[in-house]
Amino acid sequence: MRATLPLLALFTGLPAALAAGRCREGLNYCGSTLVSLGWTQSELLAIADGDTNVEKALFYCEMDGIVEYSGPCTVCQRAPDGHSDACMLLKIRKHLNMATQTAPAETDVSASFFDAASYIPPDAIFALTAEYNADTFPQKVNLGQGTYRDENGQPWVLPSVQKARETLLSQGLFHEYLPILGLQTFRNEATKLALGPEIYDKKQSQLAICQSLSGTGALHLAGLLLRSVRSPLPKVYIPSPTWSNHSQVFSSLGFQCETFQYYDAEKREIDIEAYYSALRAAEPNSVVIIHACAHNPTGCDPSKEQWKQIGAIMKERKLFPLFDAAYLGFNSGNVDDDAFAMRYFIDELEMEAGGCLSFAKNMGLYGERVGCLFFAAGTEKAATNTQSVLEMLQRSEVSNPPAYGAKIASTILSDDALKEMWYADLITMSGRIRSMRRALYDGLIKSGAPGTWEHLIRQSGMFGFLGLSPAVVQKLKDKYHIYMASNSRVSIAGLNPSNVEYVAHSIAECLNES
Repeated sequence: MRATLPLLALFTGLPAALAAGRCREGLNYCGSTLVSLGWTQSELLAIADGDTNVEKALFYCEMDGIVEYSGPCTVCQRAPDGHSDACMLLKIRKHLNMATQTAPAETDVSASFFDAASYIPPDAIFALTAEYNADTFPQKVNLGQGTYRDENGQPWVLPSVQKARETLLSQGLFHEYLPILGLQTFRNEATKLALGPEIYDKKQSQLAICQSLSGTGALHLAGLLLRSVRSPLPKVYIPSPTWSNHSQVFSSLGFQCETFQYYDAEKREIDIEAYYSALRAAEPNSVVIIHACAHNPTGCDPSKEQWKQIGAIMKERKLFPLFDAAYLGFNSGNVDDDAFAMRYFIDELEMEAGGCLSFAKNMGLYGERVGCLFFAAGTEKAATNTQSVLEMLQRSEVSNPPAYGAKIASTILSDDALKEMWYADLITMSGRIRSMRRALYDGLIKSGAPGTWEHLIRQSGMFGFLGLSPAVVQKLKDKYHIYMASNSRVSIAGLNPSNVEYVAHSIAECLNES
């Protein structure tokens, strides 16, 4: 079995040889040397598990005990009397910060199995939504969470989804398990939607497909697969800025994530030259996370010609594209336009690629967690083997995916009349968002907001990137009860004819006062 990079090594910068945890080997230092390096008695007691007579301390990734060891150090390969202070003692102390976080007092006995757990702040967007929900101000506005709202500010169940639900009810709903890989009709139709019927038919034997827990689940499953089949682990390149969960998903799986500049904050547009340069400098056989359309948070997508150049560089550099396709059809109102990059890379450039599909936004199935992961492999054998690995990983993660939302999506995608109804729903949603972009732009100009705002109407998709400072964002929340992400990303879907003028006027007032 291939040894994977341990999470401790990833998060603290410790060498994998020290943090592997496969055997109780590590650093061999006497207690007096540790004291000379600044270790406190409490720390020594914590390492020694209560033994105050620390003659030889053995350190390994779990830091869960002490044994006698006289062999060479597994970090520097020197004998105990020869290896240097650089063998990580200071780094262990610095990164684990045992004296203030994890080391118990000398006479304390652990009160809980989970005493080592550190507090992690809540997710910023969900915390913002909770704060909004608790606000009693009558004119409050939620521009934080990325969920579609109608012209009255209410959740909207798509007519195509309503019709699909009625169809399912008339057929009789049962609550049986799905297969491990998910509902086959959904898997096939979702991938056919992303690739288009012609490419799907051409590549079908080279596709590995698995239903997932929406887009996040697809990304996670993709990470699990890449971790299983690639050694050493590839680097993962992520655009900056991006959706906050990208780094979290892949870092938690042990990948080394690197960011590259995607957005020019001064020009308020995609920094395409920085994008090209980053791809040219990337390590071959690395993974690049790509927003298929409706880039979150900037709303800035490459043009078709820029996509072609991006694909050419990636193919030349032997980079693997992993598309996050959360907004197919929702972005422009046209699935074919929104799926251009994926189709071009896989068909025209004949690249291997992955696609992480979500039906949260484009079908409004947020809470049903409907998604799909597909890989376009270079050979039939690779696709067959990859699908078998996906099945094994899915079994160990969720056993099998939820059925109801997948049945709704499958019913829509496999019925021509319902699919046409859904296409009309996409035009309704994308059209309303475009009209609210224009209304916000017009309102800002009318209110005398300083600066230029053309970037708002150049952007596309659910989000707008205003370019406000965190101080202005905070003031908008505190004084005007307008909630948005701290980087001034706003959900355009949260605007409607009743609040857009208030939002524009409030932004203008904040900017003129600052």
